[in-house]
Amino acid sequence: MTTEASDSQVLFSDLGLAEPVLRAVGELGYEMPSPIQARIIPHVLAGQDVLGQAQTGTGKTAAFALPLLSRITPDARGVQALVLAPTRELALQVAAAFQRYAAHLPGFRALAVYGGQGYAEQLRGLRQGAQVVVGTPGRIMDHMRRGSLDLAHLRCLVLDEADEMLRMGFIEDVEWILEQTPATRQIALFSATMPAPVKRIAQRHLKNAAEIAIAVRTTTAPTIRQRYWRVGGLPKFEALSRILETEETDGVIIFVRTKVETEQLADSLAARGYAAAALNGDIPQNLREQTVTKLKTGRIDILVATDVAARGLDVERISHVINYDIPYDTEAYVHRIGRTGRAGRSGEAILFVAPRETRMLQAIERATGQRIESMELPSVARINERRIARFKSAIDAALTHAQQPFYRQLIDAFCAEKAVDPLDAAAALAALLHGEAPMLLDGAREPAPASTAERSRVQAREPTREATRPAARAERPAKARPEMRSAAAENMETFRVDVGREHGVQPGNLVGAIANEGGIDSRSIGRIKIHDSYSTVDLPADLPPAVLATLKKAWVAGRPLAIARVSEKTTAPRAAGKPARITLAKAGEGRSFEKPRQAGKPRAAAKLAKSRVKPK
Repeated sequence: MTTEASDSQVLFSDLGLAEPVLRAVGELGYEMPSPIQARIIPHVLAGQDVLGQAQTGTGKTAAFALPLLSRITPDARGVQALVLAPTRELALQVAAAFQRYAAHLPGFRALAVYGGQGYAEQLRGLRQGAQVVVGTPGRIMDHMRRGSLDLAHLRCLVLDEADEMLRMGFIEDVEWILEQTPATRQIALFSATMPAPVKRIAQRHLKNAAEIAIAVRTTTAPTIRQRYWRVGGLPKFEALSRILETEETDGVIIFVRTKVETEQLADSLAARGYAAAALNGDIPQNLREQTVTKLKTGRIDILVATDVAARGLDVERISHVINYDIPYDTEAYVHRIGRTGRAGRSGEAILFVAPRETRMLQAIERATGQRIESMELPSVARINERRIARFKSAIDAALTHAQQPFYRQLIDAFCAEKAVDPLDAAAALAALLHGEAPMLLDGAREPAPASTAERSRVQAREPTREATRPAARAERPAKARPEMRSAAAENMETFRVDVGREHGVQPGNLVGAIANEGGIDSRSIGRIKIHDSYSTVDLPADLPPAVLATLKKAWVAGRPLAIARVSEKTTAPRAAGKPARITLAKAGEGRSFEKPRQAGKPRAAAKLAKSRVKPK
């Protein structure tokens, strides 16, 4: 294992890179390599196999791209280097990096091949010739089997983010590709972690590899300021709007859980005047690429995305990452916020945490080794102050407008004709411009401030409670407090869902699905009755149509929720017996409902079925 030498004094010019590559690096403004670049580049230049362990965002791409370009033969048409990447976004990013670093290598071409893009364009690119091909394992295999990708003259194979390829089910494809490549090729394997299957690949295929590990004190960049807001007092969208109004933002990525929510949230932001767009797996690849380009060039400022954008998206102007929905695991959180604060730049990460998600917040802090600070939402007074300041700035800017003299004459004539004070005319024009909505927020809408001691109380209380609670009591639904039931009865309406006792559904399942998919506070979910083939749930009567449309598509216990108002749908006779009740404060704790799971299937059978299906 390579020891940590004094890399701080090393320059790119000291590493033996080819002059055209050095020139491109200098033009990009880079002088000093990162630790992994300083240690990896000499080995790759020497043709030695390399096993590199480092977190994302440490500069791995340049660590293998720069030395490979220094050894490339630009006028040769055959594929000389192959890079395997787990996602199409990362493949595109790596190919673009090769092209930037090869700015002074005439005739060089890097080609990205990945699923989701038509074969015709990729086949044309392969026929034209590319010295470097970057692709996802499945599509690379397809081209190799078709005979459209010839690796007979391959010099180097790079496995980028091997642990992620393992997690996504590509490891068998990677093994197959390795077995089809020339035995003389060099291998560079990079992984943030070294699980057993990745180690086996390294032991089997790498020869006399240089092992380089970069010690990481924390899994998140120190340049990222991390904050969380505990959901409550205001709807999440209103809270988001306040944050966007007061934070000094440039580019922003907002992460949500579902594909539907990306579209809905982007539309809602656009309605408030923000340049926002959605990015999810259902959007065609060419449109996704166009969207990212718009973010890079400033044509849009906000990207609302699922985790499909968590890897491989590197846009310099991203100043804020907002986790509108908390991720399912700590690794996803690290990759999400890693979209900002890259290459030494500062960044802001904001996390929305519902009361039921406190444990995930604690898990994130343990995993990253960093405390996430609590934040208060901007007050009504601060919001109004910013709005007034922006209004005055707009007036200042308009004073120098080319048409300003003409409009002045027009207003003077109007005031003289109607005997109107010019100030009244100006106020009328401002009202006309702003529309019917009030310019300033009503101070009565100010949410009650959260207790600063709330979090410490929760942290201190939960372990003891969980450790001492009897198992039977823990599983039994608790009774709602009388005050909660009476409050919930106000402005509530009964909805029917097409899933019931025979499908194995529990009240907590329904609450979790409704809260997570619809963005509804669990405290706003009232009485739940589980019947044989269906269930009913009390929800706010003024449920927005967009939320209802989202919930219709949600899945619970392997079935679509198909929610509808009881007044719109004929229900079966009421089931006898006492209605099921749940503890509203605990509602929503449980698994994700984005992906349906077949109800009633024995675990052993499920595992057997899963083992017979090869991951795609």
